[in-house]
Amino acid sequence: MRPARALIDLQALRQNYRLARELSSARALAVVKADAYGHGAVRCAQALDEDADGFAVACIEEALELRAAGIGKPILLLEGFFEASELALIEQHELWCVVHSNWQLEALERTPLRKPLRIWLKLDSGMHRVGLSPLEFRDAWRRLQASGKVERIVLMSHFARADELDCPRSREQLVVFEQARQGLQAEVSLRNSPAILGWPEVPSDWVRPGIMLYGASPFEQPQAQASRLRPVMTLESKVISVRELPAGEPVGYGAAFVAARPTRVGVVAMGYADGYPRHAPTGTPVFVDGQPARLIGRVSMDMLTVDLSDLPQAGLGSRVELWGPNVLASEVALRAETIPYELFCNLRRAERIYLDAKSTN
Repeated sequence: MRPARALIDLQALRQNYRLARELSSARALAVVKADAYGHGAVRCAQALDEDADGFAVACIEEALELRAAGIGKPILLLEGFFEASELALIEQHELWCVVHSNWQLEALERTPLRKPLRIWLKLDSGMHRVGLSPLEFRDAWRRLQASGKVERIVLMSHFARADELDCPRSREQLVVFEQARQGLQAEVSLRNSPAILGWPEVPSDWVRPGIMLYGASPFEQPQAQASRLRPVMTLESKVISVRELPAGEPVGYGAAFVAARPTRVGVVAMGYADGYPRHAPTGTPVFVDGQPARLIGRVSMDMLTVDLSDLPQAGLGSRVELWGPNVLASEVALRAETIPYELFCNLRRAERIYLDAKSTN
């Protein structure tokens, strides 16, 4: 079978979740939307089920998949419902639900329910995607309280630039949030992964670790707490062909790489159809049989090429790590002018293999 595969270290996933709890001293919803950022939502949720205070997903389809797999912990719908008819399923499956728009509030008020819901009321504190305005927020809280359809309310917002540690925008958003919630008695949730790692002064009764669960830093620069994360996914394949090129010869589409010296080229069964970024340039790091090497030439749909010139022992069948503990996904993403979130979410075709060496401590 084709050797491209993604190894998913479930114990590393648990350790990253525990780090989020440690750094925040708060309850934590593990964000497993988008198939757990390409890691497999069901398997990741099952691995975290004993530890997690709950989970967060983007939409009801993702929540129902977890419920069908036996996940009974709280599940928050981060985008709420898209149609009022979903409220029946939200009630049936005891889902928690974000309300971020007036139309959702009105639909909730109109819909008969047999039991009250847990609602997370979202403020637009400055990101300007979804969320109620500061002028609407207090009135929405009162309406929810008066509706008789709400068991508990958590007040939430989302930072736009928490991954920029020297940017004042997060503090500005915090001021907007604190002013909007003044006098409202409710728990709050503000901290996403970069805020958990880099903004300890931000209050949160609930935190929402996402990318950090999977062992990738949300920051472009080194950060002390992010260095404690353990990569969860190792994307790997094997060398399937070896070519000897004289100086002056190109390799791959478009002659993007021309050998400046006699070059030993390893062809690897991995390409952009597997999720490896097409725009990763020559020089992007890889590891071959545990030794550092580099990508050369243009990534194609099913194959890419690496320089084996300085690795005489490497050859046909050699193991190639594209990202993982030796080649951080954040470094590959930086070279390809993208972010590790996209790398993980774009994973396709490569077989996922789950490793679960639970700690005996």
